[in-house]
Parts: sequence; C-alpha cells; structure tokens
Amino acid sequence: MTIRRCGLCTVCFPQWSFRLIVRLRRGPYNLQMRILLTNDDGIFAPGLMAMYDELARIGEVHVVAPAGVQSGGSHAITIRNPVFWRSVQVNGAFRGTSVEGTPADCVKLALGALMPEKPDLVVSGINSGLNTGIHVLYSGTVAAAMEGAILGYPAVAVSLQLYRDMDYAQAARMSRTIIEKLVSRGLKAGQVWNVNVPEIKPGWPRGVRIAPQSVQPTLDRLERRSDPSGREYYWLSGDFEDMKDSAETDLRVVREGYICVTPLQFNLTDMGMTQQACEWFCDVSIGESD
Repeated sequence: MTIRRCGLCTVCFPQWSFRLIVRLRRGPYNLQMRILLTNDDGIFAPGLMAMYDELARIGEVHVVAPAGVQSGGSHAITIRNPVFWRSVQVNGAFRGTSVEGTPADCVKLALGALMPEKPDLVVSGINSGLNTGIHVLYSGTVAAAMEGAILGYPAVAVSLQLYRDMDYAQAARMSRTIIEKLVSRGLKAGQVWNVNVPEIKPGWPRGVRIAPQSVQPTLDRLERRSDPSGREYYWLSGDFEDMKDSAETDLRVVREGYICVTPLQFNLTDMGMTQQACEWFCDVSIGESD
C-alpha cells in the first residue's frame, strides 16, 4: 500500500482514511479499534447498554454519557456552570463516566480531557425514538456525533423507532453490522452518519437504504394546561405521524420498514446561494454617512 502523505504531522495525519488507521492499529499487535460511546438518553439507558455490548465485540469501548436524559437538547454546551463527572458502574457490566452536562459536553470532555488515548470512532446511541427529518436539528444524539466530527473524528448516530417492547439488542446487532460496513469502506475524519432503525417485527427491517434527510416540518401541538395552583402553561409536542413525504427521504424509508443511513455534515452553508449573494453585494459600500 502506497501512502503519499507523510502520515506523521498534524496536517497530514487527519487526512488518512479511517480504514487505514484501523488496519495499522490492528496490525501485527492485534490492537482493537478504540470507540467513544455516548448518547442523550443518559448513561443508564437501555439503548446505550445494548450498543456497548455490540461495540465491545469489535473494539475497546469508552463510555462518557450524560447523567440524565438530555433529549431535545440539540447542540447545547455548558458555559456558565461547572461540568461535574464521576465514574459509575453500569448494569454491572462496565464502568463509564457520568457527566452532569449535555451530549456535546460529554464528547468535548471525553476527547479533550478524560480519554487517555484518542478514539478512532465516536458512536452516539441507541436513541429511544427516531431522529429523522427536521428532528436531526433538535437531537442531542445527532449533536453528540456532530461534535465528534467537528473535533476531527468520524462519527455515527444511531436511533430506534419508538414502539412497545423495543428490541434494543437486535437493533444494536444490526447497527454494529452497518458500522462495520462503514469502517470497511473507509471512514474519514469529520464524517457523520445518521442511522435510523424502524420497528423490529416479523419481516422488518426489510433491508438497508441510503436516503437524504427530509425537510418536512413537524406537526406541532401546543396544549394549554393549568398546574394545581391554577397557573397556565403550554405543553409542546408534535411528530410526523400524519404526514406523507412523497420524496425518497429518511422519513419515508423508515416508514416503509427499512433501516435508513444518511450522511450528514455540520457545515450549514447554502453553497448554491453563495455565488448569487456575492453578486448582490459586490457593489455595496459600507461607510460613514455623508
């Protein structure tokens, strides 16, 4: 195998493919891939435990996750309060680091301070509930993966559709297979893959599909209620349940019973509008008024 870059300096090393890194680390010393596992449902969530069991089959797993549920927290970070952490025993199976902060906090802490050696891959999940469509923007699960990518690591977010008696173990096995496929094809630093698993039942999932994120808005429901003292408040809820997405998107693919894999990116620039905007402002001069 010919490597055209030096592979040693901070400029060249991040450009290596993830596949090459894993090959070299496994090399003659049979070292395992190192994985950071986090979530937004909390360190004791069943989805995280199931994901740990499967990832431990293919790598050395370090768990750094929120102390409690952080669903819907998006990419928030803690900047006005201290971020506390402690080591905890999880389900008698492994030790992890519980962080009193957001999913993004967990990734920042893990990569910047807590992990003795840097990971090859960041995995977030398994989330209890899908993260398809616009929910991607609200998701703490996806945000944790995005934070890993921003800091220069390949990342995968995994979510399972809500249903009665959710089979996290089976979803984790399927997700591990997808992660192994992604690794074998060569993950690169900064890549984010969003994996959504439909309800597991006879005949489902029907397979795996690649599809873009849906941009359908949610059907928000604002319920006006009163607390015991008579003070009024609103309870926000909403979903995609009554919506039909005619395009081949993650929303439609999962509803048809397929596992959906969607490549995401944290660069939100509308590249299509960039040139047009340059033309709009090319003759604009901002200065003191006469």
